[in-house]
This record gives sequence, structure tokens and C-alpha cells, in this order.
Amino acid sequence: MTIETHVVQKVALHSGPPTMYELRVHYPPRFTWLQLKTFVNSGDLGLLKRDKKLQRRYDEWAIGIKKKYGSLVNYLLDYRLQWGKPDTLSLLTSVLDDQTIVATENGERGLYPTPKYFKADIPFNSELICIIQNDWPYSVPLEIEHSLIWSRVPIFHPALIPPAIDARVQQDGLCGFTGSTDTVESLPSLESCLPALADWGVIMDKLVRSPSASEVEERMVKNAGKEVHKFVKRRWNEDQWETAWFVNPPVRFMRCGDCSPSVRTHSESAVQRLQSIPGLAHIHVFARRKTAEEEVVCCS
Repeated sequence: MTIETHVVQKVALHSGPPTMYELRVHYPPRFTWLQLKTFVNSGDLGLLKRDKKLQRRYDEWAIGIKKKYGSLVNYLLDYRLQWGKPDTLSLLTSVLDDQTIVATENGERGLYPTPKYFKADIPFNSELICIIQNDWPYSVPLEIEHSLIWSRVPIFHPALIPPAIDARVQQDGLCGFTGSTDTVESLPSLESCLPALADWGVIMDKLVRSPSASEVEERMVKNAGKEVHKFVKRRWNEDQWETAWFVNPPVRFMRCGDCSPSVRTHSESAVQRLQSIPGLAHIHVFARRKTAEEEVVCCS
């Protein structure tokens, strides 16, 4: 018996969301951090994949959840999302769980006026949002925290999305990076990263993404995501964290795997924003804790 086999036998497989031990032994990561950043930056969120075995486990789990709660929507709204409270239900913890985040950074949450759209200064303990770990993470390095920011207010603000980029945002969604010590231009080429997706049959010809944007369009897209970007920087201090974040495009274009139990509804117009649950949107944040050496450089 090899050491590897012995370890696998010691970590039994269960049903429901996986533990970190199960992920490490039975669902090892398929992508590197740089590959993940390249996929997020590509414009095709369909490149973000969950381990196939874990996906089957999720599908089986979802059947039982639907029987118990009536629907995955009910499960989220009635149980999983604890609005304004710390995430105590996830089997996958965050380093931030052990740190004190000032709950009243922007005053008592009851005094914060409800905005029409997601704002960067929403208090972390506001009942307008719920920050949790993804119970069914993608196949990313185990040290990468995959958080979800669920929001009761829409994330896409029509006033920030001019006609020139409307079709692009509707197909590609929004994304950004914080705390990076490198540039987007220095990321590995998308073509060089695709072998990591061989098991899913992904090739360049199958990608669905917008044509390259002009410099003006790039600035417009960046501006469209500015509220999310600023919020992520508040939550994940750039001196300590590097992140890659994204918001799914409107549902009729959405191709990424379910990040959490959700229901997809069809948009009726170009300005209809992603609502994987009617009236509820979410943001994905992949966060990498920087090494002590990197923190020293950031602070120097």
C-alpha cells in the first residue's frame, strides 16, 4: 500500500459540501493561481470549472436539497444566506473569520441608507449583503479562498454602462484584480493555459467572448465595475491579499458552472442584470493571502 492510497482511505468521502480534507485528497486542484487569473481575464467565464467528480456530488446533493426545501432558491433564502452575519455554516473557512473586522466602519448598519445599486461603502455587516465561502468551489489551488458576496440590491448600475459597452458587459460580465504585483499583460497566454482544461474539452475555437476592446471601451468597462472593485479592496486589504473578482454576465449569456445553488431566469432586455435568484445577485472573489515577503514589499 502506498502512502497516497493510505491517506485516501483515511479521508472518507461523505455527501453534501466537501471539507478541505476531502478537497485536498479526492478533488485536487487542476488550475494554478496564474491560470485562474488568465481565465478570469479572458472574458469567457465558462473556463472556470469544478472537478467533474465534485460536480456529480453537487448534482446528487441538490436533489435532496430540493426535496427538503422545495427548491434551491428556498434553501438559499431560508437557510444558507445569513444576511449581515458572519458565515458560520461553511465547512471551508476564511482567514478573515479569525480577524476582527470593524462592523460599524460606516456607522451602525441600521443607519446605512439602502442604495438602488451595489455600493463600495456598504458595511460588511449590512443586512443588504451576505459574504460566504463557496461551498462547492472551482478546481483552484487550496490556498485560494473563493468567497461569494450575495447582494439584495442589483450590482449592475445602468448609469455606469453606456451603450458602447452594453453588449460587451452583457456577454462578458465584469471582472478585476486587486493587490497584484504584476500586470494583466504579464499573465500567461490563454492558449498556454488551455491544456489544464483538456478534461473538459475546451479549445480556443470553442471560446465565447467579445472582440478586443479599444482603450476607451476598456476604461468604460473598468468604470462599470468600480463600486465592486472598491468594495473588494476594502474587504481584502491589498497589503495582505491579492484577488481576482468577477460578476457573471446577464443570465442568457451565463456559461460558468453553478457557484452555489441557483436558479437561472431569462432576461427580457439588454439592461436586465444578472439575477441568478430574482432580486438577488452575487460577486465571486478569489483571494490569495500574500506571503510575509510580499507584505514587506507592499508596506515598504
